[in-house]
Amino acid sequence: MSVKLTFVSSGDGGGISRSCSFTGFSTVQSRKLAKSLSRSSVRSRMSLKSSKAYSSLQKGAVIWDPKPLQVKKIFEALKKGLNEYLEAHQTELDYLSDRHKDTKRNSRLAFYYDLDKQIRSVERYIRKLEFHISQVEELYEAYCIQCRLRDGATNMKHAFSLSPSTKASRESLVELYKNFQECTEDMCFIEGALEVHLGEFHLKMKGLVGFARLCPGDQYEVSVRLGRQKWRLKGKIETDDSQTWDEEEKIFIPNLHEQFEIKVTELRGLATVLVGVVTCDSINFFTTKPQAIIVDITELGTIKLQLEVLWKAGAG
Repeated sequence: MSVKLTFVSSGDGGGISRSCSFTGFSTVQSRKLAKSLSRSSVRSRMSLKSSKAYSSLQKGAVIWDPKPLQVKKIFEALKKGLNEYLEAHQTELDYLSDRHKDTKRNSRLAFYYDLDKQIRSVERYIRKLEFHISQVEELYEAYCIQCRLRDGATNMKHAFSLSPSTKASRESLVELYKNFQECTEDMCFIEGALEVHLGEFHLKMKGLVGFARLCPGDQYEVSVRLGRQKWRLKGKIETDDSQTWDEEEKIFIPNLHEQFEIKVTELRGLATVLVGVVTCDSINFFTTKPQAIIVDITELGTIKLQLEVLWKAGAG
């Protein structure tokens, strides 16, 4: 697909930045009971989703280090975005319901039934959104429980390491290490489950902004990466200052831990010249309205990349 773009002004869009206390268990028996209850709670909540959704977290997979602070930021942004979707559809439902009443009084049956279908469709989507929000909240609640248990195991390991070494203390340390590993596994498992609920980012290429830096005939390659996902496209500055790009849009699946990395290179025959590399956090993308963003590619901002990001919630 070929996309031709002409810029009038670079003033649109927003900026993108570059880039519980736990006292422990009183006895070994209570530790085992609490561990069993917490893990069964996590697994029961996870069983609602297909194991294919997070196959990388199956038994035997490498466990990475959980990021509770990052997960909290994403959870709060995601919940805010989902509530925006819910409010927007509730407003639409109220509007359609009012028209529905007026149409019923005027006896326009065909239009009345069409509105009735729209209302039922919006009502179904609202129910799905409400269920989606409740799932996200349950996942994060389970995550926080495992995080507190993990912190408690860490604190107790530290306390035992300061006491004289005995057979009982060594056995407790082994048990605590096992508890720590299991909590870490569950946290990573929940992080994978939470990613299933993050929806999609639709990135649309709007071109480069550079005024005197962009000349007719210049060719550029833009690479956008998010974890293992990558979008590479090439563009050319035309004689009328418009731009032609070989792709227009790309869908990215949000990731809890990875940031967007944007790399721009200038193509000069067989040679390539790096223009700049920047990273930006996706935390501000969880909103209902499309966002026009401008990213400074060079340190002085002489060349910028203009994108549009639309987030589509995972409910539906």
